[in-house]
Amino acid sequence: MFRRAGRFVTRRPRLVLLAALVFLVLSAVFGADASGRLKTQGYDDPRSESSRAAAVAARHAGASPNLVVVAQARGGSVDSPAARSAGEALTRRLTAEPDVDAVSSYWTGDAAGRAAELRSRDGRAAMLVAHVDGEGDRLAARVERLREELGTPAGAGTGAPALTVHVAGPALVDAELQRLSESDLKRAEAVVLPGTLILLVLVFGSVVAAALPVLVGVLAIAGTLLALSVLGSVTDVSVFALNLTTALGLGLGIDYGLLVVSRFREELAGGRTPRTAAVRTVRTAGHTIAFSAATVSAALATLLVFPPYFLRSFAYAGIAVVVIAAVSAVTVLPALLALLGKRVNAWAVPWRRRARSGSPSRLWEGLARIVVRRPLLAALPVISLLALLAGPFAHAGFATPDDRALPKDSAARLTGDLVRDAFDMKGAGALTVVTTAAAAPSAREDHARRLSALPQVAQVVTPEGTFRDGAPAPVPGSARLAAAGPAAAAAAGPARLSVVPLVDPQSRAAQQLVRDVRAIPGPAGADVLVGGPSAVLVDAKDTVGDRIPAALGLITATTFVLLLGFTRSLLLPLKAIALNALSLAAVLGAMTWIFQAGHLQHLLGFTPGPLSTTMPVLLFCIVFGLSVDYEVFVLARIKEAHDAGQDNASSIVSGIARTGGIVTAAGALLAFTLLGFGTSRVSLLQFFGIGAALGVLLDATLVRGVLVPALMRLAGGLNWWAPWPIRRGVARPVSPPPPEGAVGPPRPAPPSGGAAPVPPPAGAAGRACASVPTVPTVPAAVRPGHHDKEDPS
Repeated sequence: MFRRAGRFVTRRPRLVLLAALVFLVLSAVFGADASGRLKTQGYDDPRSESSRAAAVAARHAGASPNLVVVAQARGGSVDSPAARSAGEALTRRLTAEPDVDAVSSYWTGDAAGRAAELRSRDGRAAMLVAHVDGEGDRLAARVERLREELGTPAGAGTGAPALTVHVAGPALVDAELQRLSESDLKRAEAVVLPGTLILLVLVFGSVVAAALPVLVGVLAIAGTLLALSVLGSVTDVSVFALNLTTALGLGLGIDYGLLVVSRFREELAGGRTPRTAAVRTVRTAGHTIAFSAATVSAALATLLVFPPYFLRSFAYAGIAVVVIAAVSAVTVLPALLALLGKRVNAWAVPWRRRARSGSPSRLWEGLARIVVRRPLLAALPVISLLALLAGPFAHAGFATPDDRALPKDSAARLTGDLVRDAFDMKGAGALTVVTTAAAAPSAREDHARRLSALPQVAQVVTPEGTFRDGAPAPVPGSARLAAAGPAAAAAAGPARLSVVPLVDPQSRAAQQLVRDVRAIPGPAGADVLVGGPSAVLVDAKDTVGDRIPAALGLITATTFVLLLGFTRSLLLPLKAIALNALSLAAVLGAMTWIFQAGHLQHLLGFTPGPLSTTMPVLLFCIVFGLSVDYEVFVLARIKEAHDAGQDNASSIVSGIARTGGIVTAAGALLAFTLLGFGTSRVSLLQFFGIGAALGVLLDATLVRGVLVPALMRLAGGLNWWAPWPIRRGVARPVSPPPPEGAVGPPRPAPPSGGAAPVPPPAGAAGRACASVPTVPTVPAAVRPGHHDKEDPS
């Protein structure tokens, strides 16, 4: 298959390049509006109890508050005449907004009947809560406009005459997350793209060769933006998928481009013509890329097991990136290389001659010899280090993202900190208790009394009144915390109760409160659903926890089957899975040490806290896929050397020498790309960027450079053992046999009829094994002028 593909793309290279150009233009035109169709949030399970509670509440009793307005008195108390007059005017102004409803304000009603929980402990600030209609870009534009019209985002001194107004709430948090993620993406691209090109020039030693992997990355990114634009019009897709698209598209373009260009140079150095070298490159490197893309896609597809569309979005983006990058690398790149020929080394960097010649790495060859000579001594320190890094993950806590994922100087973050510090009432984090069937008012009142008697409950607000400590505490209807819309006041029907907690909605106490509220029986004859931020967190943790076994089983099974098909070995897939699990545990432990324990917070500017429920899962699947990607690169050359007749130790040294530089360069460049996004001002993106970069670096150096050769040396002949049905018909060299009875690839004819140059003999060890083609060769004179017609593949 790959031989036929190589012949096709090299026979019609200009047609292939024209098709790629048309694809790039169409993707750029129709994928340009992808960001406008994507959404924030998506951390919860749409089938969970909290999601169903939100849907029922919105349908029967009006949507829950998503906007919080905090007004601070510039002098004195919020009960002063000037502050009260300004507060009432602010309330009327917010109520008059066309897309705002369910407004509740401290200044509504007389002094005796005001909701005291809407007033700060020192009496210098008061709160309004409301709901803003809309979603996506429309909701973001509305809340940004409200923030500008109602007051100052940071209390700069304008706004209501006697008040300084701050705006926050889930709607504004989402808007700021989307705005910051988009601006961070543009800033990262401005740094990462030129920086990556410079590093590629240093790696390849040639400007032309360095530009080729970037071309693959650009095609992958553009095509994925088109896919996301289409998917965003038919289903929910997270805006953060754009960040993965850029990072992974550029990274895999570099990975696959490095492999293809390096192999092409190696074939050219062996005396083959450009077209023949391109065909052989597709035959060998294309086979490796296909298995690599399959394993990475399978790892990313595991994210589809999880219901939150935040995780599913990364599966959509990741699979599209992988497929387009792989197809581009085995079609567009060989076609371009066949046209370029030796001009692939144009605009060369003088001191990188060995890189341009496709020679193996002496550094990695030397390291491989040391590891093969003392495998146990080399492996134990690395395993101990990874186990030490993994330790903190045993103490990891989890939460759903809120305004604390934003930088400390953002408007929503400042207001959120003010609410947490100055107010006893956690109105924005109230639990929503919905009765899904008709219930008598007396039964609802009895249910509310029992809920209000729970120790962590400040109050329970119902259509019939407010309850505290198991007893009624009447509040004027207009001052209620938007407990229900007008339709909910019916004497008997679906209704919503707001259970206002005394604790932070992300705390363990709030999560226990959710379980306590769900344990209390509802009104007779009515089903009860519990929602709200704390309930979303509880359900998210349950959702992820329940599906982790299935995800682990799926990613393990697919990786094992694919690597079994690639290596025809039972031991090598198991070894790869074990090493990936060890390195991933180290990454997750390091991220817990940084982001939960708070180390490096002053350098990175984040707020320490529990890990997001979704980010460890995302990091696991992506880093696992990239780790298998590098595993395939290394095993391909080791297997090729072994199939060519080298013994176990020599094939390990040869494979590491040929791929060590490629894998390390690819890992370093991908880590650079990911670290560019790790500088984001959103802690979620920092976690992903830094964690993925660390995982790639560990895998490309310690795991592939030390643990893989050490464990393969210890396993000896067991590396290549498998039952006869698996091995049957497969034990043949990876490099295809040369034509017309020759043992090796054709070489140029000597001048003036002289003898053909004789290559040095291939050895099982020593310098020779790294300086000759993998398949041993003997002289083979070829008539001049026949190179373009010959195809050793």
